[in-house]
Amino acid sequence: MSRFLLIGPPGAGKGTQASLLADAYGIPAISTGDIFRANVKAETELGLLAKSFMDKGEYVPDSVTNDLVRDRLSHEDAQRGFLLDGYPRTRDQVLKLDDILHASNQKLDAVVLLTADTDELVKRLLNRAQEQNRADDTEEVIRHRQHLYLEQTQPLIEIYSSRDMVIEIDGLGQVSEVTERILNALTKLGLSPAN
Repeated sequence: MSRFLLIGPPGAGKGTQASLLADAYGIPAISTGDIFRANVKAETELGLLAKSFMDKGEYVPDSVTNDLVRDRLSHEDAQRGFLLDGYPRTRDQVLKLDDILHASNQKLDAVVLLTADTDELVKRLLNRAQEQNRADDTEEVIRHRQHLYLEQTQPLIEIYSSRDMVIEIDGLGQVSEVTERILNALTKLGLSPAN
């Protein structure tokens, strides 16, 4: 059983690595975006509540996000473990996740922190914006997102570092190289892949 968080700045390849790690460990990769979309599409009570905020361009409140995550972690496929991507985002969500896991006698095994040089990420994201014709992804916008990420995740990293759970991985390089770095670090902790 493996339960991870994956944290990393925009452009560090978090989504790609989440998918590869989930496959390697035979666990679901769970992102809050996916949870929101699935619940909105299924028109669940929580999905409709989340949609009412999203339709107004507002953030979905922590209480609703926490309930959606609690519900998703109760699904059968997450009982053998999971990889969370995009949650928790705040100190309060960290504490709520602790409560959710404690209630089912579970705990996190590790927090994988992808790191990367900001200038390299900006270059990577500007190239992606050009390839995908995203004219609104300017260098200024991309740098602002990087700054927001650092500002928002620093408190989470401090909490998990104080619990000695953070594994820092260089997120730059070939996808397979980064995956290998992560798998090697997790294996050293006794968290060997299933596949």
